Amino acid sequence: MNYQKYIKTISRSLWITFFLLFIGAPGFIYLVKNDTFGLFGGLPSLIALEKPESDLSSELISADGVSLGKYFRKNRTAISYQELSPELINTLLVTEDYRFKDHSGIDLRALLRAVVGKLTFTFQGGGSTITMQLAENLYGTNSENQGIIYGIKSLGQLATKLKEWIIAVQLEQSYTKEEILAMYLNTVEYGSNSYGIQVAAKTFFNKLPSELDYQESASLIGSINKPTRYNPVYNPDDAKAKRTEVLYNLLKYEFIDRPLYDSLVVKPLTLNYKVASQHQGIATYFRSVIKDGLMEWCKENNYDLFEDGLKIYTTIDSRMQQYAEAAVTKEMSALQKIFDAHWIGRNPWIDDNNQEIKGFIENAIKRTASYKALKQQFEDNPDSLMIYLNTPKSMTIFSWNGEVDTLLSPLDSVRYYKHFLQAGFLAMDPESGDIKAWVGGIDYKYFQYDHVKQGKRQPGSTFKPIVYTTAIDNGYSPCYEVVDAAVTYSTPGQNPPTWRPNNSSGQYTGEVMTIRQAMARSVNSITAFIMSKVGPINVVDYARKLGFTSPLNAVPSLCLGTDDVSLYELVGAYATFANKGIFTKPRYITKIVDKNGNILQYFAPETREALSEQTAYLMLHMLKGAIEETGGSAVALDPWLKEGNDIGAKTGTTQNGSDGWFIGVTKKLVAGAWVGGDERSIRFREWTLGQGARTARPIWENFMLHVFQDQELNYERALFSPPSTPITVELNCNVYNGTDSLDVNYYNIVTEDEIY
Repeated sequence: MNYQKYIKTISRSLWITFFLLFIGAPGFIYLVKNDTFGLFGGLPSLIALEKPESDLSSELISADGVSLGKYFRKNRTAISYQELSPELINTLLVTEDYRFKDHSGIDLRALLRAVVGKLTFTFQGGGSTITMQLAENLYGTNSENQGIIYGIKSLGQLATKLKEWIIAVQLEQSYTKEEILAMYLNTVEYGSNSYGIQVAAKTFFNKLPSELDYQESASLIGSINKPTRYNPVYNPDDAKAKRTEVLYNLLKYEFIDRPLYDSLVVKPLTLNYKVASQHQGIATYFRSVIKDGLMEWCKENNYDLFEDGLKIYTTIDSRMQQYAEAAVTKEMSALQKIFDAHWIGRNPWIDDNNQEIKGFIENAIKRTASYKALKQQFEDNPDSLMIYLNTPKSMTIFSWNGEVDTLLSPLDSVRYYKHFLQAGFLAMDPESGDIKAWVGGIDYKYFQYDHVKQGKRQPGSTFKPIVYTTAIDNGYSPCYEVVDAAVTYSTPGQNPPTWRPNNSSGQYTGEVMTIRQAMARSVNSITAFIMSKVGPINVVDYARKLGFTSPLNAVPSLCLGTDDVSLYELVGAYATFANKGIFTKPRYITKIVDKNGNILQYFAPETREALSEQTAYLMLHMLKGAIEETGGSAVALDPWLKEGNDIGAKTGTTQNGSDGWFIGVTKKLVAGAWVGGDERSIRFREWTLGQGARTARPIWENFMLHVFQDQELNYERALFSPPSTPITVELNCNVYNGTDSLDVNYYNIVTEDEIY
């Protein structure tokens, strides 16, 4: 090797570098700042430099101030310098920029050392200060705003450094040293999708940045430049070696002494690791369902939900949400055991004749997104597709006893999950419309379909109060008497042209009962008669007044809840009765605030008068019949819950028992539950086992017991408030004699069994 030639080359390179950095630099800086001829791609404006932006997670906040979760691409939350531990600050300085407090953004000693190290292949450390690194993190000087000159690698690198110098100096002029340190720690990546020191401290140690000690700080700061290589979870040996290197710097600069250093370097990596996920935490279904609406709002208002650090204040109460989730978990895990025992040795997907549906799983998997992707992959080889679908693979599956690692083929996985019953639960303040708890299913990680607002099923008898509301609002009394008997109704233009409703028992008692008794016992024949009196079109109109937006067919059978609606719609409708006839649209966001605390929009309750105050109160009286009338569907509720407490309720069960419902109304809280299979064919064989009183009511009861017993929530047992004007209808049906209120024409029709 010609050493003289090598030394000569190095000498020439050093002189060129010296010229470019210290003599030619002012000229280059001028060209870069003015972006002459578009060579350099320009710099951020002075305004942008004064207000640097970094993408921040947007956060959902509960009504009681608890974080419900975040929306993010890069999980980041900014904090201030005062929230950083001294140990963390010291560790950062000895690792990245020891003279940080002495320079004005550019450390010439470090820069020259880096140049010499690169030219002599000794690599004595980087020349970028913390402020220069912050410039790159904030403004993408190495990847964005690149001009023509970036086509020449060496000149492009020089232009990048010059940009970082300019921005660094401006940052030093605009911010204090403490603010720059906080901004830097807020913008760097630490691994495991944690961006910013607050998220990193939470992810790896479940601590606040103010609580980090030297060994924890060394682990996090050591991972900054290579967050994957030095990830303490996935590469613990490399991470520990890097931690030792950082700890040695602390010893070198006398922040720690030798005994402490010796004890820390042998200490194992003590982690409390948990990556933030949309699958974890509370209100997971709620977070997922409202995301689309939030994204639409952001689009209309020029914000980015995933990067602009919005604070979205919700109506959810974290304590009530936890009670709701616990109620669903407890009752559904118990119900699943009954369901599994009921179907032991058989599959639960059956037709109307209780026979297993052939090819059910094969058809079910074809509706999945993964199958559609596989079909394209194996487009020319369907046999290979079937082999793939039947080949076992390692996977983690849901069970009520915790996650289980197992081997299942894709087809067997679908078969396994189709055995599970699902649930939905919603609780709402009837006056404000505020949603207090929202549970869309049994486990969001494994079952992501929401059964509160997205899912719609036949409501069965929970739709009957809409029919009786129409009657009450048009002059019928709760004491109006009807005979429980078979009647056939004409349905012109439909096939078949007539319809006869059957009672759930399959029998007609011939008993004369009030419509309050009939609704309490959920007698189909009497509900159908009232429907014939008030007219299906009018019932649909009242349903619209009460907030139903789903398609409803104005036909006689609608009275039995044959058209699909959501739990969200049902709870909103029942809440109108408790709110004195005022329909309040269910509300789940109160305000959206930007990262600086400025209110961007306040969401006021949306209300309209749907019913008279008298009608609303009479419907509460009607609903109380489920608890007070003999044979009422909710008489078995916990006695403590009924003590000194008005409760209106309605159960619902679809004809084949695939859907069980319970909606309960109290003075200050309305809540509802739905239980069923993911598909209508997944159900108990016996209708009675799938009744809403057996499946859905226990969830409501469990939830309400916890709410009323929690004194901090301030939901006391109470009676319904009477209307402001005297009630003009007699509520004591015992004052009537015989058939004074009986519809004689109806009685004649019943006895003659003719078409009505």
